[in-house]
Amino acid sequence: MTEAIAWRRCSACKNPIALGAIHQVCSVSTCNRPRTGLVFCSVSCWEVHLPSANHREAWAVEKRAPNKFEPGQGPPASVSQRRLVRPSQPAAPQSSSAFGDVLIVASRLKDYVRVKSGGYNTSDRVLEPLSEIVRRVCDQAIENARRDGRMTVLDRDIPDV
Repeated sequence: MTEAIAWRRCSACKNPIALGAIHQVCSVSTCNRPRTGLVFCSVSCWEVHLPSANHREAWAVEKRAPNKFEPGQGPPASVSQRRLVRPSQPAAPQSSSAFGDVLIVASRLKDYVRVKSGGYNTSDRVLEPLSEIVRRVCDQAIENARRDGRMTVLDRDIPDV
């Protein structure tokens, strides 16, 4: 078993990125500033940030994490000092919620809140909790369709919230 110390965490799924590991960064300079410093463990995680980033043109750039920390520096405060262990068995398939997919269209939500509230702004941080609520409602609708013996989720399967 290979063990490695976490360098940073993926900005999308929060999985650790090991020292010396390949990772993705956004090609847009505002995502690469020291204060922002977005890093992603895969291209699919990089794609998660696109709906809220509003980039005109962007792509994922492959980079390699440093092999060791700078002298006098350890991992950022957001990364714990635990050791990562590579699993001996293949991982079980994960649901879309494990990947943190955003199910909400950010621009539509922000427009709705702005119009409905008379000018309020909306933080990008509301997209993930709202996506989780949508997942729970969809899971219940799927269960209702399954209980009725259908393979199609209908409007009547959506529970009242």
